[in-house]
Amino acid sequence: MKNKAIGIFDSGVGGLTVFKEIEKLLPDEDIIYFGDTARVPYGNKSKSTIIKFSTESILFLLKKKVKIIVVACNTASALSLDALSGMFSVPLIGVIEAGARKAIKATKNKKIAVVGTRSTINSKSYENAILKNEKKAKIYSKACPLFVPLVEEGILEGETTRGVVEMYLKSLKSTGADVIILGCTHYPLLKKQIASYLKGVYIVDSATEVALHAKEILAQNNILKLSKNKTGKREFYVSDEPKAFMGLARLFLKREIPLPKVVNNLQ
Repeated sequence: MKNKAIGIFDSGVGGLTVFKEIEKLLPDEDIIYFGDTARVPYGNKSKSTIIKFSTESILFLLKKKVKIIVVACNTASALSLDALSGMFSVPLIGVIEAGARKAIKATKNKKIAVVGTRSTINSKSYENAILKNEKKAKIYSKACPLFVPLVEEGILEGETTRGVVEMYLKSLKSTGADVIILGCTHYPLLKKQIASYLKGVYIVDSATEVALHAKEILAQNNILKLSKNKTGKREFYVSDEPKAFMGLARLFLKREIPLPKVVNNLQ
């Protein structure tokens, strides 16, 4: 088990922020990433469809004999994880619990802001995860649908980006929240602009937190890889044309990746 890979899946490219953090924290581990690019975005799909897609992605990774699966998609974490937990033989973890746990630790006034896609915000998953462990918390949620296209177009700075950040976060600024959760895996690429606008507010990057949680789970199960000072293997799979994915991967990872293999038989 120790020498098996970590499996990560996402609806597309955003989960590469999770991949990047896991790679940084556990460089000697082998990592297999699957992006369901043929069916992205998940955010406008029904709960039953997202559960179906998530199940198919998990089954694909299990065929690769992974030892843990990280659901690097906030929508899939929000809408499918409860239904799927306990159904598989390997640990299955998502980004929401890890982000909520960090926000509770970080807040001093129990006022927590959450930004994400419409589907994640409407699911109230972060709100429920926070209130389950901190009943006195006040949560202020805001859907920021234009953040994803900004990131995918590489428009990470400049007047347009600053304007969109202000448009969405202006209402959160007046709440007095001292912590904000980036509830979408694309959003860490806008962290600099968000931090500049919400000065003094602690930013919870769910990608970083889920990487720490993955390490914790691997250690608890005594399946951390034994080899040290040796970079693990990296494998990338997508369900549609891989070249566009490669271009976005360059933006997210600041490096080239090998051409991902296309998976055609998920269903």
